[in-house]
Amino acid sequence: MNHLKWGNFLLIFISALVLLLLPIFYFQSDSNETSHNETQTTTASTNEQPDNTTVENGNNEDGNQKANTIIDPIADYWGVDSASYTTEELYACVNENFGKPTVWGRYLGTIDGVSSGLTIEEVEYLHANGVKILLINNQFNNATGYENGVEQANIGISLAGELNAPEGVAIFADIEPNYPVDSAFIQGWFDTMMGSPYEPGIYGVFSPGSALVEAYQVSINENQEIQNKVILWTAYPHVDVTTQANAPANAAEAPEGSLLYGWQYGIDAATCNIDTNLFKGSLFDFLW
Repeated sequence: MNHLKWGNFLLIFISALVLLLLPIFYFQSDSNETSHNETQTTTASTNEQPDNTTVENGNNEDGNQKANTIIDPIADYWGVDSASYTTEELYACVNENFGKPTVWGRYLGTIDGVSSGLTIEEVEYLHANGVKILLINNQFNNATGYENGVEQANIGISLAGELNAPEGVAIFADIEPNYPVDSAFIQGWFDTMMGSPYEPGIYGVFSPGSALVEAYQVSINENQEIQNKVILWTAYPHVDVTTQANAPANAAEAPEGSLLYGWQYGIDAATCNIDTNLFKGSLFDFLW
C-alpha cells in the first residue's frame, strides 16, 4: 500500500514537472524562430535596390558617356552646333569662352566651303568628354518635292550608317530660310525616315507666316503622324550668342502642338565657330 502511494506521488510529480517545463521550451523555440525571421527580413531589405537610381558613370554600348544624373525631359540644357571639325582647340575654345556644352550639333557629310562632315574620331572625342551629338543633314538647298524628300532622307540615313550611328537617333533636315520648301518634301522625308533605323527631325526658322511653317502646317493637316513624330529644332526667335551662364529663358517658337525640342537662339559666335542653343531633356532620347 505504501509502495503504491509512493509510485502515485512520483507519477504526479513528473507530470507536474513536464507541465512546468513545456511553456519554457516553447517560449525559447518561438524566440529563436522570430530572431531567425528578423535576420532574413533584414538581409532581404539590404539587398533591395532603391526605386529611383541615378545613372552610373561609364560608357554604354554605343560609346556614349553617361553622367551621374537623370535627365529632366522638360528642363533646358545648353549646347552648341558647328560646321567645323571638332578639334581639341575648338572644344577648348568653347569651354573657356562659353561653357561646357551637353549637346554638340554636327553635319553629316562634307560640303566644300560650307561644312565639314562629322567623323568617327570626332564622335569618340566628344563622347569621351561626355557630350551628346545631334546629327544634321544639309546635303541640299531645295526642300520641295516628295521624291526629293525621299532622296535627301536616304542620303542622311546612308551617311549616319557609315558612322555607325545607333538606331533611334534623330537626323535633322536643315531647311534654311532662303530654301524653297513644300509639304511634299516634308512628307517624303518623313515617310523614308520612319522606314529607317533613325528618327525624323527638321531644323529651320519656324517664324509665323514663313514658307516653312506653311509647308509644315499643310503636311500635318494631310498626315497627323508628322506632328506626332517629327522633332523640331527652331532658330526663331533670334536673340544673340551667349555664354552658358547667360543663356536666355527658353522662348522658342514653332507651330502649336509640335515636338519642339531645340532652340538655336544665337548664331555665328565671333570667338569660336559655333551657334548657341537650348535643348529640352526630351531630345536626349534622340541624340547620339
